[in-house]
Amino acid sequence: MIDNTAVRHYLTGLQERIVAALEAFDGQPFRRDAWGRGTSILIEDGNFFERGGVNFSHVTGEAMPASATAHRPELAGRRWEAMGVSLVLHPRNPYCPTTHLNVRCFIATKDDEAPVWWFGGGMDLTPYYGFVEDAQHFHRSCRDALAPFGDDVHARYKKWCDEYFFLKHRNEPRGIGGIFFDDLNEGGFDRCFSMIRSVGDSFLNAYLPLCERRRDTPYGERERDFQAYRRGRYVEFNLVWDRGTLFGLQSGGRTEAILMSLPPVVKWRYDWHPEPGSAEEKLYTDFLPPRDWL
Repeated sequence: MIDNTAVRHYLTGLQERIVAALEAFDGQPFRRDAWGRGTSILIEDGNFFERGGVNFSHVTGEAMPASATAHRPELAGRRWEAMGVSLVLHPRNPYCPTTHLNVRCFIATKDDEAPVWWFGGGMDLTPYYGFVEDAQHFHRSCRDALAPFGDDVHARYKKWCDEYFFLKHRNEPRGIGGIFFDDLNEGGFDRCFSMIRSVGDSFLNAYLPLCERRRDTPYGERERDFQAYRRGRYVEFNLVWDRGTLFGLQSGGRTEAILMSLPPVVKWRYDWHPEPGSAEEKLYTDFLPPRDWL
């Protein structure tokens, strides 16, 4: 049985729990901005986070947006509702990674037919300077979140993440992955709802220990410059390939909330390559190529 009230209650609670932990970590309060069909809670120029936000949205419509029917053309014309929590965090220190989390539920209805529903989500990590122990911790947290739902689930959703967060026009990954899934309705509503709760509930333990470990690492203009260059890849992916961005814009979502994911300081250069043997090159050679971090 579909219980969208329970889903909404969980998602709004998740948003508040994550924000409380992030505020305590940063030491500066986040700004709360209610906009009718959701709430954006964000920070700019914090003590630790240069920019970040944790959004909840619950949007509805009379006809499915094109981005939602691209993989499900049979649902075109149905009424729909979508709700989810999406966050992106951009620390100021280049040794601390950017991260993204999303958990969401989608329901499509039509008179005299059973509702069609599915869940989606995941989390991924985008470091600028790679650390093996950080990558292992993040991927172990992803594995542990999915462990109760089958022995093969983590491997499938890790592969999906590696393939999804990939800039085809650059032929390179956005980051070092994590887990990603969509169109999830295997095993019934309760099982799928339980899975996104497990993913959402595991986020803080997956991410904040990495920030705590690196927050006081000294850095200079070289590191900030490389961070800004790599953030350009983040922008390119979100504006060119990300289905969530397209869905938000096509469904009449709030542009300020949708584009909250973009970093505040970004640079592009023509045909730039890192110095051979540098820490910057190691990101490309040792971290970005998909691998088994477990």
